[in-house]
Amino acid sequence: MNNEEPRPEDESAPQAKQPSFAEMIGSNSSIAQNADGGIDLLTTVGGVRGILETVLPGFLFIMVFAFTSNLTWALIASIGLGMIFMIIRLVKRSTLIQAGSGLLGILICAFAARNSGNAKDYYVPGFYVSAAYMVGLIISVVVRWPLIGLLFGFIRNEGTEWRKRPERLRRYQVATWILIAVFALRLAVQIPMYFSDQVVSLGLARALMGVPLYAAALWFAWLVSRPAVAAGSEPNQPGPAA
Repeated sequence: MNNEEPRPEDESAPQAKQPSFAEMIGSNSSIAQNADGGIDLLTTVGGVRGILETVLPGFLFIMVFAFTSNLTWALIASIGLGMIFMIIRLVKRSTLIQAGSGLLGILICAFAARNSGNAKDYYVPGFYVSAAYMVGLIISVVVRWPLIGLLFGFIRNEGTEWRKRPERLRRYQVATWILIAVFALRLAVQIPMYFSDQVVSLGLARALMGVPLYAAALWFAWLVSRPAVAAGSEPNQPGPAA
């Protein structure tokens, strides 16, 4: 029999690194980063497929309605395209979250338009969504818990410690105001179009002020809230957690 006691594990052997809470939050966040630590806009908004799933159904709705003046055909085209996107994801066994939420949004908009019989009401749910986001973001700034700070802070491995540093808090408040401005601009431009019955213009404005404007604002918010680089450190190296 071998009575030799088992030797303790070599403490010098490399141990598997456990991801921090911030890293886990960042990996599951909708905000994607590139190799340089910057924000990857295309991946963040769902890639090319995600952009198409978000923009095309509404764009097809307004195009069909513009050429046919038939609300039913416009709704069928929009819902049908949303279902096609869902089927494609099912066939490829990819995540259904974005396509599913997009299809649900289309159905809600279609119900609003069908219920009133007016094509412009297809865009009414979007007004409520933009207003809700805007109010939520404003409240977060007022109570000094800016939502962009909560999101970016975990991605940058700052946690919520940035709240103890006035400069970091101010930067995240400014970044949050940038997103607030996007939702406010959407309402300021689109609601007058709705009440003046500019259905086609409203549809085009919704497409242009959707993903493209949101992505641009998110990128700008990321730059504005970027931590200052300490003297002598490399710009692309993450600094110590605040």
